[in-house]
Amino acid sequence: MDFILSPEEEQFRKEVHQFFENDEATDGMRKETESGLGLGPYSWELLRRAGSKGWLTPTWPKQYGGLELTDIYRYIFMEEMDYFTWFRSLVGAGMAGPVILRYGSEAQREAYLPKIARGEIEFALGYTEPEAGSDLANLSIKAEDKGDYFILNGGKIFNTACHYAQYHWLGARTEVTKPKHRGISLFIVDLESPGITILPIWIMSGQRTNEVYYDNVKVPKECLVGEKNRGFYYILEALDYERMYTVSELSRLFDDIVDYAKEKGKNNNPVIRQKLGELAIELEMARLFALRVPWMLDQGKVPNYEAAMLKVVVSELEQRMIDTGMQVFDLRSQLKPGSKWTLLDGNLQRIYLDSVRNLLTRGTCEVMRNVIAQRGLGLPRG
Repeated sequence: MDFILSPEEEQFRKEVHQFFENDEATDGMRKETESGLGLGPYSWELLRRAGSKGWLTPTWPKQYGGLELTDIYRYIFMEEMDYFTWFRSLVGAGMAGPVILRYGSEAQREAYLPKIARGEIEFALGYTEPEAGSDLANLSIKAEDKGDYFILNGGKIFNTACHYAQYHWLGARTEVTKPKHRGISLFIVDLESPGITILPIWIMSGQRTNEVYYDNVKVPKECLVGEKNRGFYYILEALDYERMYTVSELSRLFDDIVDYAKEKGKNNNPVIRQKLGELAIELEMARLFALRVPWMLDQGKVPNYEAAMLKVVVSELEQRMIDTGMQVFDLRSQLKPGSKWTLLDGNLQRIYLDSVRNLLTRGTCEVMRNVIAQRGLGLPRG
């Protein structure tokens, strides 16, 4: 595996870097990310401009708004966007779109893919329920087949993007089966549909997520993705795509910690120097894990347990890095935005609190270790 960028890839990276560095909406998108509210006016503006260049979906066919490039180009774009805006990934471009492209009908491809590519629409994940978090096969929201349409009843929880996305990427039960996962189907649901109620949940870092209720919601038959009762398998594949993300946010945080340590002379402390040195090594290791995933996709492989490895490495490195940052920045690291004594606009305490969530989202580290053991090492189920 050679992760050195080609001259063409390096030129693309420079172009994307300059785009985010110079675009006046970049700071606005970063502030919207920091607010915990997700995509706002600045974010939509920036995504549409990036979408007009084909950068949101560079691997897709040109007829759907892509550039027909390799997955490393998508990774490069994600890396630069994450560094400048701290916004990690888009569900439409990174998860829903690839599955629609592979399993959706031609009508679905034409209806959704160009709009995703142009940065005009976004999807919210509709997986988690109170009794079905890590155990996705246990979801119970019911989709009753009525011939030309389905009627959906039930609820979801921790569906973060539902207050700003246009569509719900929804897993629902269409049949009672044994084993349970064989009775799940995947739907694209317009979040403006009558009968949907979205209520906010505020987590400890200040980020908004949502609980969503379906009350006799009518969903047309053409909104079923792929085959009925095959949704569990589509969702698992989409999750592998979701776990391709970068370490750019950690790189920027590490740069801020090092700059502050130098400014205050704390880099002369041998303990701090050792900790920062160890973090630099781990950060480079994590970046190589991250690069391995698009490399595999470009080889036509699905990064199954490799994506799980990346998730564990990055989320646990974030814990260690923010812990070191809190020590270097002393008690002021706990201050929220608004205080005249705060550092980095109060983002240290936000990232510290949010790092707990990152151990759970995209699959808990415990579940990811099971995936690595079973699919990577071939070990039996316990």
